[in-house]
Amino acid sequence: MEPLQLTGLSDKEVLENRRKFGSNQTDHEPDNHFWQVLKEVITEPLFIILILTASLYFLLGEYQEGFIMLCALTFVAGISLYQENRSRNAISALKKLSAPHAKVIRNSNTLEIPTEEVVMHDLILVEDGNLVPADAQILKANDFSVNESILTGESLAVVKSPQEPDNKILKGTLVVSGSCTARVYAIGKNTELGKISQSLTEIKAEKTPLQLQIRSFVRNMVIFGVMAFLLVWGINFYVSNDLIQSLLRGLTLAMSVLPEEIPVAFSTFMALGAYRLYRDKVITKSPQTVESLGAATVICVDKTGTLTRNEMQLAAIYEFSTDRLSDFTNAPFQFSEVLEYAMWASETEPFDEMEKSLHRVYAETSPEDLRPEFRQSHEYPLEGQPPRMTHVFSNNQGQNIIACKGAVEGVLQQSILTPEQKNKIQLLTEQLAGKGYRVLGVGKANVPFSELPATQFELQFEFLGLVAFYDPPKDNIKETLQQFYQAGIQIKMITGDYAPTALAIASQINMQGIGETLTGAEVLEMPENVLREKVKSMAVFARMFPEAKLKVIQALKANNEVVGMTGDGVNDGPALKAATIGIAMGKRGSEVAKSAASLILADDDLSHMTEAIAIGRRIYENLKKAIQYIISIHIPIILIVTMPLVLLWPFTGIFSPVHVIFLELIMGPTCSIVYENEPIEANSMQKPPRKLTHSFLTFKELGLSMVQGLVIAAACLGIGYYFMQSGALNTTTRTVIFATLIFCNLFLTLVNRSFHYSVFTTIRYKNYLIPLVLSISLGILFLTIYLPFLRTLFGFEPLSVKQLLLCLAVALPATFWVEIWKFYRRKQGL
Repeated sequence: MEPLQLTGLSDKEVLENRRKFGSNQTDHEPDNHFWQVLKEVITEPLFIILILTASLYFLLGEYQEGFIMLCALTFVAGISLYQENRSRNAISALKKLSAPHAKVIRNSNTLEIPTEEVVMHDLILVEDGNLVPADAQILKANDFSVNESILTGESLAVVKSPQEPDNKILKGTLVVSGSCTARVYAIGKNTELGKISQSLTEIKAEKTPLQLQIRSFVRNMVIFGVMAFLLVWGINFYVSNDLIQSLLRGLTLAMSVLPEEIPVAFSTFMALGAYRLYRDKVITKSPQTVESLGAATVICVDKTGTLTRNEMQLAAIYEFSTDRLSDFTNAPFQFSEVLEYAMWASETEPFDEMEKSLHRVYAETSPEDLRPEFRQSHEYPLEGQPPRMTHVFSNNQGQNIIACKGAVEGVLQQSILTPEQKNKIQLLTEQLAGKGYRVLGVGKANVPFSELPATQFELQFEFLGLVAFYDPPKDNIKETLQQFYQAGIQIKMITGDYAPTALAIASQINMQGIGETLTGAEVLEMPENVLREKVKSMAVFARMFPEAKLKVIQALKANNEVVGMTGDGVNDGPALKAATIGIAMGKRGSEVAKSAASLILADDDLSHMTEAIAIGRRIYENLKKAIQYIISIHIPIILIVTMPLVLLWPFTGIFSPVHVIFLELIMGPTCSIVYENEPIEANSMQKPPRKLTHSFLTFKELGLSMVQGLVIAAACLGIGYYFMQSGALNTTTRTVIFATLIFCNLFLTLVNRSFHYSVFTTIRYKNYLIPLVLSISLGILFLTIYLPFLRTLFGFEPLSVKQLLLCLAVALPATFWVEIWKFYRRKQGL
């Protein structure tokens, strides 16, 4: 019967079960994203204003303008739908990449597939460190226990077996020990986790500080737009007594005030930033993580596999019985009882590099390989503080092997030794650790199988000796740390190793601030206010365990640090979840670590974090530039619409909705496409991180943008007033103002590429969109002036070369004065 069970489903059965029972998804996001986005678009203030404006034009019989508004309406909606769809596609792709995987048996083969592809009646394989992918019934189990706290709140592990009532495993629960084969009986929304998640669909995710600031700014602008609309409508109606024309003037102003580009720019920058991270082998689950990256102030790193190569090789063995230390770094391996029992205390199918090394050396040196004769009859999992693990093996002759390995002090606690002997072993351990070795104690016990205690802590061991492993630092780790330090980011090592081992590696890779260390026990005993002070200066934390890691992360966050935390094991889950930016390893990381983290390093290379932080800073800087540009260019449009009316000019209808919407269509692509594609500024990674508590735009930055806008407005209105006083036609005055504003817009795009470096520096930045967008904008300007159909539509007059050059001459100083300000700041070293 068992071979039939282990065959699994056929490809045909998989397709049939997926069609019949659906997919294994517990999220409840609607599938009709298009209609949801469309609903958001048509409820936007700009969309509503365009509808009203088009309706008014049709009422006035101005069908040409009405159709223009409808075309603009379609274009604006299309751009919004395209950008939103682009963002959603990027997010969807990233979700698939970061989704957990499951092992299934199909067609008698073991496959690894995304969890959402598990179907009803699949045979699944789960083992230590996995998350259960679906509700299933156990068919076969080996020392199997599960933590079901996600569903029950009970933190203790529950032992499972094929016998009722302990034969069910539930989706989302964590495998604590052992392994099992099970048959799926519920997937997706029908699992226990899925039923609970249905009650969470109404809970909305909290907005980030940046989202809240931008939302508040846009809301205030909308309120201002409504007030300005009512004011202009009222004044125009009072002067002209024409309700419809007054309404059109009011709508023109409201259209010019609304900064609808800002939310689009924000979502586009964040989503595309997340996709850029993926191209650099960093997978982020949420685009909002990009916002935090640029503000990271502390990165807490594990030693093994992050700072080192994770190539733990057996380096030395100390035999207690003969008091002999064998160094294998320059000599061949030799068999010993210490080696044999260290191997027995390892997993029978090892996945840890140290245990793989022990099995390999045992196979090479053992006079007789006893592994085929013995089977594992009991397992005490890795536990305790300090941690250790014990395995029990038996053969057909009734012989038992009880082997233990783990932290040296943990094994010594249960060994029958004199204080002098223990002190000698501890001293030798510190000497080995001082060379950068990871040292484990090895012991054995002699207890009949029937008398095995409930926990390994009740056993007494004969201390056999020490095994030492060496894991060299990664080749690029010194340069990577130096890049973090240059960017003003602290690095803290949080490891389970001995303090001497951690300090030795820290010294080899040139970590800053090393000296004292804190242990996990000391961290737990320390009052929070004392720990908050200690973590400011401490760079190395040794002998750490989950609760201590979590407490350190919380202390750093209490100091207003933006904390990144790397991890790969099940025990790293709480700290990864608590960190501002949880960073899991893609290759060797457990599913628990990947699920808890907000970022995944696809190839386990920490150097990609410096690239990710650079991308985070670049996106934040470019988003600021885009929003400052939007503010600067909106101000002259608003003032060109309102000031002639306030100043009682003879000609007040300079811009109509047609002109404003045309300018909106130029500004939208400029800010959201051009600035998003800008490279990082040269000095960005030499600056200290920004504080998340700081407002998005400082008073000085906002003031600069407003001054830029006011100067551009003065230039446009000034040249318009000059032409009007010179007796020029109203259409000529409108054309001159419009052309000057377009030139200002082009120059503003260039000067705002950096608020530090000169335009002569930024012009060399690689951004192929700059010449493309600017050329298109100029081309459209000339078409509207010199193409008869468009000229009539916009109410323009052809300008002479001299008039165009005059517009250009006015636009240059109106925008390039910022270069003088930038030059002064550079001279001042600001």
